[in-house]
Amino acid sequence: MPLNIGDTAPDFTLFNTEKQAITLSSYQGKNVVILFFPLAFTSTCTAELCGVRDDISNYGKMDAEILAISVDSPFTLGKFKEEQGLNFNLLSDFNKNVSQAYDSLYESFVLDMKGVSKRSAFLVDRQGVVRYAEVLEKASDVPNLDALKEILQTL
Repeated sequence: MPLNIGDTAPDFTLFNTEKQAITLSSYQGKNVVILFFPLAFTSTCTAELCGVRDDISNYGKMDAEILAISVDSPFTLGKFKEEQGLNFNLLSDFNKNVSQAYDSLYESFVLDMKGVSKRSAFLVDRQGVVRYAEVLEKASDVPNLDALKEILQTL
């Protein structure tokens, strides 16, 4: 079922590239931007996440943390993070539970891959409430991060 503005964000715990468990509810009191992306090392994912990397100071000024999630393994994500110099947590949803909870999972993706995260963006406020939700059907599209940041500035 799709998440709507005003819903409580589903809590989750996933492992980052340093093999540390990261739990959404531990960020209570901060704004969190959650970005689901299909696959590390693909052109659109790289461009999107490098854009966020380059704008990280603006997110910090708005008291926002970035969590980027894909179904890649923590090891693949670690190599991707290192190569791209990404300065935020990449989380592995290898078992696809979080992507499903956020209604952000392709049943079938390119090359007949099953269960790949849809490109999506969510803004979760300090109380754990969804303030922005955008789930894209087309993997080559990118979320409207300017619209997300406009809402973020009001929180």
